[in-house]
Amino acid sequence: MRFGLFYHHQLPKPWTEGSEERLLKESLEQIELADKLGFDCVWETEHHFMEEYSHSSAPEVFLAAAAARTKNIRIGHGIVSIPPALSHPARVAERIATLDLISGGRVEFGTGQGSTQLEVGGFNLQREHKLDQWKEALDVITRLFVESPFGGHQGTWVDMPVRNLVPKPKQKPHPPLWVACSSPETIEHAARQGMGALSFAFVSPEEAKERVETYYQLISSDECVPLGYDVNPNFALTMPFLCHEDEETALDRGVHGAHFFAFSFLHYWMHGLHKPGETDIAKDFAELRDAFGFSRYLSPETREQMDPLLLARVDNLRKAIGTPEQLRQLARSYEEVGLDQMIFQVQIGNTKHEHICESLELFAKEVMPEFAERRPAQDAAKAARLAESIERARQRHLPQVHDTSHVTIPAEHAEMLENTDDED
Repeated sequence: MRFGLFYHHQLPKPWTEGSEERLLKESLEQIELADKLGFDCVWETEHHFMEEYSHSSAPEVFLAAAAARTKNIRIGHGIVSIPPALSHPARVAERIATLDLISGGRVEFGTGQGSTQLEVGGFNLQREHKLDQWKEALDVITRLFVESPFGGHQGTWVDMPVRNLVPKPKQKPHPPLWVACSSPETIEHAARQGMGALSFAFVSPEEAKERVETYYQLISSDECVPLGYDVNPNFALTMPFLCHEDEETALDRGVHGAHFFAFSFLHYWMHGLHKPGETDIAKDFAELRDAFGFSRYLSPETREQMDPLLLARVDNLRKAIGTPEQLRQLARSYEEVGLDQMIFQVQIGNTKHEHICESLELFAKEVMPEFAERRPAQDAAKAARLAESIERARQRHLPQVHDTSHVTIPAEHAEMLENTDDED
């Protein structure tokens, strides 16, 4: 079991002149602290135009700053939106490789298709093309990492000539690949493609057990054909987090942020009508939170009236908000069902910077040591269990050799120089 932090850079209204600057600087301070405390990974999302929900539109810049401030913590893109309509594959590969070098080989490369029409529509990307663009882009990106030179590609969405990517990443053949997952179906796809499952579904340990078992059954089977050139057998789950010695204090400090996160998510994916630059999600949340079950306390009557599935999701939002002992038991439960990493959403809603730092320190002191003690033996057992199946999977997708000997690209002014020579 490993522990990570996840950043959306949420910024509920009202905003002030320095709100975004303060948010970014406080987040970097939290990550610097987490590195010193022994947390394993920091993840940063990528979203565009999603006011209040996520002001994280340039994660490569933020993660480079985080890498420069830290020494050991892994640097996770969770995720990069890679459809070519959003980012050319060569530019993505260049940024990932450079970050991998700057960080000393600490990058985790999570990928995704982009999310809502508000977001992808801003780049004139149609939703029905997202998946196909993602697959083709990932193929080109991983080839750019391993081919010297890249043999060129002519596809539906990417047309790129022979070139040699510089720099190349430090990790070989490339940084570990992850894909964003929100349903059992996408988790199964992740396993079949040899990628880590970065799950954003709020599921209990009991629900996670079935998903983790299915994931590892598929990643160990002949159905696993990596999209990249290695297999990343890992299953991670995100969840809101706040730790305090007193349970009521933890809930007081953490539940509001967890509920705002869920409400703002629903605004963009389910029920909202968004007017860019005008909509006030925080105001809507204050007025409607009880109707969505996002109350600090849910009465027995309210619980009985709520849809069971919705009630379970609301309860799961609170699972990692509590005392060190409660979080220890929760982490043990996820560890027992085979989860590889718990990723804590710490900077959500209006959760205070000082409360986040206090939580990280307390959790690192009271909870993390026992899991760190068990980790070497667990890692060794997992590696031994999966070694043969992973090697077979690697053989199903080997780098190809392209004959590029015929490719010569003249200098920009070569023709001008040739004409000058003729005149002489």
